[in-house]
Amino acid sequence: MSGGVAPVGPSGASPASRHDTPQGTPVDKITQTTERSSARATHLDRFFKVTERGSTVGQEVRGGVVTFFTMAYIIVLNPLILGFAQDGDQQFLGGGSAPDLAPIAAATSLAAGLLTILMGVVANYPLALATGLGLNAFVAFSIASGMSWADAMGLVVLEGLVILVLVLTNFRTAVFHAVPAQLKVAISVGIGLFIALIGLVDAGWVRRNPDSMGTTVPVGFGLDGTLQGWPVLVFAIGLVLVVTLYVRQVKGAILISIMATTVIAVIVESIAHIGPTVREDGSVNPTGWNLNVPAWPDQIVDLPDFSLLGEFSLFGSFERVGVVTALLFIFTLLLADFFDTMGTMTAIGAEAGLLDEEGTPPNSKRILIVDSVAAAAGGAASVSSNTSYIESASGVGEGARTGLASVVTGLLFLLSTVFAPLVEIIPNEAAVPALVLVGFLMMQQVRHIDWDDVEIAIPAFLTIALMPFTYSISVGIGAGFVAYVLIKVVRGKIAEVHGLMWVVAGLFVLYFAIDPVKQLLGA
Repeated sequence: MSGGVAPVGPSGASPASRHDTPQGTPVDKITQTTERSSARATHLDRFFKVTERGSTVGQEVRGGVVTFFTMAYIIVLNPLILGFAQDGDQQFLGGGSAPDLAPIAAATSLAAGLLTILMGVVANYPLALATGLGLNAFVAFSIASGMSWADAMGLVVLEGLVILVLVLTNFRTAVFHAVPAQLKVAISVGIGLFIALIGLVDAGWVRRNPDSMGTTVPVGFGLDGTLQGWPVLVFAIGLVLVVTLYVRQVKGAILISIMATTVIAVIVESIAHIGPTVREDGSVNPTGWNLNVPAWPDQIVDLPDFSLLGEFSLFGSFERVGVVTALLFIFTLLLADFFDTMGTMTAIGAEAGLLDEEGTPPNSKRILIVDSVAAAAGGAASVSSNTSYIESASGVGEGARTGLASVVTGLLFLLSTVFAPLVEIIPNEAAVPALVLVGFLMMQQVRHIDWDDVEIAIPAFLTIALMPFTYSISVGIGAGFVAYVLIKVVRGKIAEVHGLMWVVAGLFVLYFAIDPVKQLLGA
């Protein structure tokens, strides 16, 4: 050690006194172990800028764990979406005549783990990645249905490569900088409402009203206007617990609530035997668990099957459905990926207090590069495009501020390839109360929008409202961008519109009119 006063050891002697005792004594070994641990912690701190960003290693670890728990549902949900859909050859993903979900779950976890670690190490940002919901359904039901699974995944790889080129040529970054700062705030607020709605829907607190009810109200409170079923009660307990712990400023509030609510859920299921919403025989149990049934598994460890890796055909789709249709599929995937990530990384940065005065997060180009690679990697792994997850905000709510949290989340995803049975213990109802709380935290940013200025207030309103109402981040962003350009034109302020905003608004108009365009082109 150099400089300062030598710290006092357990016996009151300074470390220098170790020279008076034989090397290898217990005191000496303890001291050496402590020094090595301290050196490792200091290295982590410097590499990830933990202290510089006002965080601690403990906060980052907790944040990473919480993020994993709030998005671990994708390990189960992605196989359900991709695994039961047949391609144009009437084959299931993996080339079989019957669904095989295990390889999809393993590849989903592997891709999410590696790419999330990459985000943490390369971009040093508390952002996790996994197969994009919505995108996977589009791939399964709109793309693969007209070609082979390998052809469809090849289109996903091509889309990711195109986005990567746009990042490397600085186009994607330039578009991000061209967006007005208050519109970026609106994106964050809209995403906050969106993830709160996701939490409420996944818990059964908010449900779609079936057409048979003869009502014009699309969604309602609970089941037939009332809260029914033990899973909803478990969610309510979790929500009360996480809010209570948060307002009491308890460290680890979100993580504690998830773990405690999971224990309650396991006890409830063991007594009431509720079962899943969709039973094995295909019948529906509206008061069942939304996804995972919280019960202790028969086995803790299961060997993963990675046979899906590399099962893609880069240009097979062009021969199968034609060049025009293939390009339109790529464009649709690209636009959704392009702006979902832009909104997500802005929202995470705003919640973490990492944005600069222009509303730009640190290492934004690196974030976009990793996200672009993730899109292509998801296709190469046959699990659809991987993208940034807004559930990362739950980890930020727990204190995460650096890429160390992403490394923790990624490692847990990798572990889940082997410990998948343990991950399945945690039901959605125990994890999603965190999303409701984080939605509130993100909503607080709405005060930074000038609601007296209609040129920004109307686009901001459309952005905020349409994200939850359409269940799409891209639609909200697109509506806001188009409205912003339109209002500037109407008020004779064309010169104030950045050139790239014209380009993006035009692309969104094309995106919204994609079906008429397909018909016009005969695709």
